[in-house]
Amino acid sequence: MNFYIVIPAHNEADVIAHTLQSLVKQTLLPKHVVVVNDHSSDNTQDIVESFCEKFNWISLINNQSSNKHLPGSKIINAFYKGFETLDNNYDVICKFDADLIFPENYLEQIATHFRTNPKLGMAAGFCYIEKDGHWVLENLTRKDHIRGALKAYRKQCFLDIGKLKPSMGWDTVDELLAKFYNWQLITDDSLHVKHLKPTGISYNKASKYLQGEAMYKMRYGFIITLISAIKLAYKKRRFSLFRDYVLGYFKAKNNKVEQLVTMEQGKFIRQLRWKGILNKFN
Repeated sequence: MNFYIVIPAHNEADVIAHTLQSLVKQTLLPKHVVVVNDHSSDNTQDIVESFCEKFNWISLINNQSSNKHLPGSKIINAFYKGFETLDNNYDVICKFDADLIFPENYLEQIATHFRTNPKLGMAAGFCYIEKDGHWVLENLTRKDHIRGALKAYRKQCFLDIGKLKPSMGWDTVDELLAKFYNWQLITDDSLHVKHLKPTGISYNKASKYLQGEAMYKMRYGFIITLISAIKLAYKKRRFSLFRDYVLGYFKAKNNKVEQLVTMEQGKFIRQLRWKGILNKFN
């Protein structure tokens, strides 16, 4: 299978060599890797160029954008800068972060999942972070959720969902839309990916309302937003986030922010969310 990979990178000089080194060691090599150097002020560009000189399937795109790390729009806009340079001869398109170390069989195992299940639309392993000298599961989400750091999409699924949304919540709405179009998802707990920077470590203060805004954009409705806000704030052990999420929801609603999904898709998403909530009580 032809794997095309796009890696947005903003000031990743301390980690990106580890990511690229793990990709050049894959038992199934990708056909193309594009690194988008997104307004870096360190030597990210120099490091990537050193790999481009050795491997003709690795390329670099320099992109000038804001130096603020706002989750969602910045990273997806950078993704598209890289994606637009690629042809259409891919079977699987990946959006990977620049701070990951993949096991050598990662792409081969993901390819096996796609080959054996024609209805599989998205697949990934699990992120692990270093804690007290040990690599432990970065337990921020449900185990059936594919983290934004390591997304892999079958081509037709990627097209069906309208590709990626430049908004906070893009890595949730993609899964919900994949299910809307009857695609399946898999997370393989045998694939341990080292995540060198914990999620959200560089998020800007201005991003604090974006999670609630994303819930509005996905047409969750207030009750599901309330339940999700409580759950997320509890999981992150920061209860001030609950207020931020709810305020973000109402700010988006009052400002009539454009939503990411249609009314029909929103109805499906709410039904899916309620099913998941109610199943926890059975």
